[in-house]
Amino acid sequence: QVQLVESGGGLVQPGGSLRLSCAASVRAFTMGWFRQAPGKEREFVARIRLSGTSPDYADSVKGRFTISRDNAKNTAYLQMDSLNPEDTAVYYCAASTPAGDTFVYWGQGTQVTVSS
Repeated sequence: QVQLVESGGGLVQPGGSLRLSCAASVRAFTMGWFRQAPGKEREFVARIRLSGTSPDYADSVKGRFTISRDNAKNTAYLQMDSLNPEDTAVYYCAASTPAGDTFVYWGQGTQVTVSS
């Protein structure tokens, strides 16, 4: 059973920063982050492939969020800077199989709340 364990969520003031971590029990080819705000559908945030080059970002987070990964630890990170209340959501880690590019594994989610 593949497991994804997220950590790093919490409450932060507008303009602040948080760093999310996602530890996987397998070396996924692609790892990513999605988020779901109350009353909204889950949306893509960022993804990074095994090589670590050319990560993809949603337009809403470009220039503020940075995705990275440590392949030795099978862990992905999401550094979130310049947070605003619109970033409030449950953030989910996602991972593909070691050979594929489609997200098939999901974490349990971690709450990020941006509020003064």
